[in-house]
Amino acid sequence: MNIEGILKFLKALAKNNNREWFDKNKQKYLDAKESFDEVVAYLLDEMVKFDASLGGLDPKKLTFRIYRDVRFSKDKRPYKNNMGAAISSVGKGLGSPGYYFQLQPDGKSFVGIGLFQPEPEKLAKVRQEIDYNGDALKKIFSEKKFKGNFRKFWDEDTLKRIPKGYAEDHPHAEWLKLKSFIVTHEFTDKQVLDKKFMKQVLEVMRSSKPLIDFLNEALA
Repeated sequence: MNIEGILKFLKALAKNNNREWFDKNKQKYLDAKESFDEVVAYLLDEMVKFDASLGGLDPKKLTFRIYRDVRFSKDKRPYKNNMGAAISSVGKGLGSPGYYFQLQPDGKSFVGIGLFQPEPEKLAKVRQEIDYNGDALKKIFSEKKFKGNFRKFWDEDTLKRIPKGYAEDHPHAEWLKLKSFIVTHEFTDKQVLDKKFMKQVLEVMRSSKPLIDFLNEALA
């Protein structure tokens, strides 16, 4: 696993995000991709030890393509400046609670945990669980290990008003407004390049398991 090589390639790509440069440096990309596949394979092997639902997944099917879909974007740069992977019980699918891992230079590497933009039926189930059992979620956020790695839900995907059917003064009103249920933990480049980085990533993911359990219980 050459994490330093991955960051070095991505940093160069960010400065030269065009097809001509990419084609000339295709082997460097392939080397970086192989290293990232190794990172994801290692993570998956270790994650199964605390989340058995991930057993049997193919790590090579969990990574995202580096090619951007620019058809409907004003930003026409053809490549992403990061390498990412999503890991859940259904594979890379984002419709189930799971884990996201991203490497990106300049302090933009992070782990994301939870449920991203669930379909209306699943969203309703999570909101119902928060309504009925919000204190359990509050307890998760107050647990020492969880609190040490995550502060709050990502709040860039939220309603302005509480959804219909819930009181304006609901004790968990801010959670009920959410359309995604995601917590994140960021890493500096120095942390990423530290020899203990993979261990730290796994500790962060392990501490998030109670949130994964809560969301899965809501969808059951």
